[in-house]
Amino acid sequence: MNGAGNNSVTHLVIGEEAAGQRLDNYLVRHCKGVPKSHLYRILRSGEVRVNKGRVDATYRLQPGDSLRLPPLRLAERAVDEIAELAKTRVDLPVIYEDEALLVIDKPEGIAVHGGSGVSFGVIEALRRQRPQAKFLELAHRLDRETSGVLLVGKKRLALTVLHDMFREHGAGADKRYLVLVRGRWMNATQHVKAPLLKYLTESGERRVSVDAEGKASHTVFRLLARWPEASLLEAQLKTGRTHQIRVHLAHLGFPILGDEKYGDFNLNKRLRPAGLKRMALHAWRMAFRHPLSGAPLTCVAPLPDGIRSYVAALDAATQREFAADNLQQILEHQ
Repeated sequence: MNGAGNNSVTHLVIGEEAAGQRLDNYLVRHCKGVPKSHLYRILRSGEVRVNKGRVDATYRLQPGDSLRLPPLRLAERAVDEIAELAKTRVDLPVIYEDEALLVIDKPEGIAVHGGSGVSFGVIEALRRQRPQAKFLELAHRLDRETSGVLLVGKKRLALTVLHDMFREHGAGADKRYLVLVRGRWMNATQHVKAPLLKYLTESGERRVSVDAEGKASHTVFRLLARWPEASLLEAQLKTGRTHQIRVHLAHLGFPILGDEKYGDFNLNKRLRPAGLKRMALHAWRMAFRHPLSGAPLTCVAPLPDGIRSYVAALDAATQREFAADNLQQILEHQ
């Protein structure tokens, strides 16, 4: 935990990489394994001091600040476990990298960060694999089951600009996904503007549904290929709501193949022995402006083998009813 998490008082000096970060967010990152409720309690009680004085949780850290942390007890499991998993279980192909940001092709089945019962995630793996890196923070998120383009800030200024870009609800970044759905999708282009509402199930699991009381949400779907019982679509996000593509498609009656939250569960059972062992949703392309230079960037993550092979199986089993002009370019991009 970078110097904290022992049975004595810890003193830290804030470096350039944490400049401008809120104190509570800094503590959440650096005090891995400590419940947030406990961190906010020691903030309120004044046990955390900056430059020997009490400060609010919203205080913005400055380079050279002296931070005092009281004794904190952590669970023992995380460090060795994350280190081993980072070395052995994750391949993180780099799509683009410079001094400001890192763009990777996130594998399916791995969370972007540890938490909520998950001890290991992409960001932990990156930090373990790059111990010399002073700053690595997620610019946005992808669902654990979704693969594809993921942006990571390497400087706080770059991260702040990227966060602002994603808050523009699609205006700052052109995010496009590839998705296989059940059914014969007929429209070449379809705009879906169905409001989405978050809720918790009785077991405490986070879910989303179409609801008039929800937040405005907009997805543009374009048909890339169609077979008698399935379709391949491009989904362009105009807003960035939780599970937006998954819920919009399920609401329309075209659930994503392999989706274990909103999909056709009986169909999913049949798909695994047929060769599709994952959710068929992939963040394949993102176009945006570089956070520091403003130069246009386009990052592409090729369609994963797990989805590509199933498309080949569909072609082998039944004849395509429709294929967009750019379909082969998408399928063959490596």
